[in-house]
Amino acid sequence: MTATLSARSIDELSIDTLRLLAVDTVEKAKSGHPGAPLACAPIAYLLYQKLMKHNPAHARWADRDRFVLSNGHASALLYGSLHLSGYKVTLDDLKSFRQWHSITPGHPEAGETEGVEVTTGPLGQGFGMGVGLAIAEKHLAAVYNKPGFDVVDHYTYVLCGDGDLMEGISHEAASLAGTLGLGKLILLYDDNRISLDGPTELSYTEDVLKRFEAYHWQVQRVADGNDLNALEAAIAAAKAETSKPSIISVRTIIGYGSPKAGTNKVHGEALGAADTAATKKFFAFPEDQSFYIPDEALAQWRKAVDRGAADEAAWKKLFESYRAQFPELAAEFERTQKGVRKTDWTKALPSYPAGKAQATRNAGGAIMNAIAEAVPELFGGAADLTASTKTIFKSGANFHIDPAGRNVFFGVREFAMSAAVNGIAMHGGLVPFGSTFFTFSDYCKPAIRLAALMKSHSLFVFTHDSVALGEDGPTHQPIEHLMMLRAVPNLTDFRPADANETAAAWRLALERTGPSFFALTRQDVPVIDPAAHDVYAGVSKGAYILEDAAPPQVILIGTGSEVWPCVEARKLLEADGIAARVVSFPSWEIFDEQPTAYKASVLPAHVPKVAVEAGSPLGWWKYVGQDGDVIGLDRFGASAPGPKVLAELGFSAENVAAKAKALVKK
Repeated sequence: MTATLSARSIDELSIDTLRLLAVDTVEKAKSGHPGAPLACAPIAYLLYQKLMKHNPAHARWADRDRFVLSNGHASALLYGSLHLSGYKVTLDDLKSFRQWHSITPGHPEAGETEGVEVTTGPLGQGFGMGVGLAIAEKHLAAVYNKPGFDVVDHYTYVLCGDGDLMEGISHEAASLAGTLGLGKLILLYDDNRISLDGPTELSYTEDVLKRFEAYHWQVQRVADGNDLNALEAAIAAAKAETSKPSIISVRTIIGYGSPKAGTNKVHGEALGAADTAATKKFFAFPEDQSFYIPDEALAQWRKAVDRGAADEAAWKKLFESYRAQFPELAAEFERTQKGVRKTDWTKALPSYPAGKAQATRNAGGAIMNAIAEAVPELFGGAADLTASTKTIFKSGANFHIDPAGRNVFFGVREFAMSAAVNGIAMHGGLVPFGSTFFTFSDYCKPAIRLAALMKSHSLFVFTHDSVALGEDGPTHQPIEHLMMLRAVPNLTDFRPADANETAAAWRLALERTGPSFFALTRQDVPVIDPAAHDVYAGVSKGAYILEDAAPPQVILIGTGSEVWPCVEARKLLEADGIAARVVSFPSWEIFDEQPTAYKASVLPAHVPKVAVEAGSPLGWWKYVGQDGDVIGLDRFGASAPGPKVLAELGFSAENVAAKAKALVKK
């Protein structure tokens, strides 16, 4: 048992208050994870009450330190820290932990709880997003800071557990962070030797610090997670190492102070009434009181309010002096922090005359470079595929060599790249993108899902979007990927038919505030005549009439490169006396947002419809109806020249026309 309430130090009392607040939070919900909060409360206290630069009264202050709870199941630790520090998380919010409409969900959700930087829970992703937060800080500091004016100067702290470091993304993220020299990233590793199934030795026996040392990290050990002096000294040493990220392995006891301490039994369920009382007895807290917060402990925690206000006031004073000397940079900083684009930035978007065909991936690269100066906050790169995805700023430097550079070479690390993109987006001040082949969106999917959940302004540029890529064969030919990503809520899909639709898609992706993905072609496709069509207006509706007949007897719906066999099929049908409408359908998400009247004007109920897309047909039936038809793929592709693959798999004008004729004759 620890010392009595009156005998212990204010630090100990404050830490134990957080511990038992977390225990009561989980116990009232009869659901949650008390083990990590009991173990890691000293770390949280040291950060929130003493070391982190943060302002509970202004949770989104631009130059705050960022804290990421990568082991998001320990959310009761974070919510308790936020409440005690003075954020807008009340005691009633803690009492409604994991309940309907609560701002204290089971795992931390950005946007739901003030003070939560990113959504965590899927292990390892918080670490990956922490890398993105640190990338953003390093880049923005290089862009905006001037001698004597470090207006961007903050740290990213990530708390993680064994599970985070077992996940494959942690290897990718750690390797990337070490390569990029992210000196303001500090990883605190809760090394408790216990996972959900039991002792970590069952499945996890490597020397973690040697692994991180090989990744070019600074490594340190703290032998006792209750030793505040050792923790503080380790964090100070981490801050002193400016050229490398730092990991601090902290030996803790999961469920410290509870009868189940040191076992997996305390990981993922409430302690129960008897063990809760025993735990309170161990810490000499009133056993019959729930959510008990000693006045002196609360006063100690709430010192963060005055300190945070003073820190932000000092920064504001610095920024006003900065504004006086560098007014244009200051205005740019404020604009990008608000997520607002430059006035008239859209004038930089190119328009392509009908004529020479080109791949939409090539158009996408040209568009990015055309808007580079008008949208300086656009920042990112590819997973070792810039030559293929065309996602590189020709006038931009390599971020690794020059932190002010806008080109990030993520390496073959698709998952970590996507998580880092999310972290960069959630940091503020940048609109990030990551790129790879569309089939490898499989590696990105968990991070894309979190982007959608957070509604982060993350952009994912995928190329080689169908079986038309040809000779690389079915391993590289996406089939189910469009439908997989279209099924994700809050995620905008763009599969443009040509260069002009690609420009419109980039404009919309930057105008919208949530995540988007592009599916772009490797092969050349024709160009829609901008003199005949307001392409942006059409794409901004999600789907639009590209070619029409009055009245149409059948409607041909295409996306991406499959718009063009629909256009050719229309000519064949016209020759046979059948009037056909061609609809280009670049975005399901945007079309579904449109008023019912508009949707009915494009796809009237009484006209038969054929949808054509070189991917899974799942989902198209809601647009074509039970009496319609879908030309899609219920099989994998093949290795052969792209045109041959398309023709053999049914994506020819002749097959589209035949399917349409069959519907008209019904």
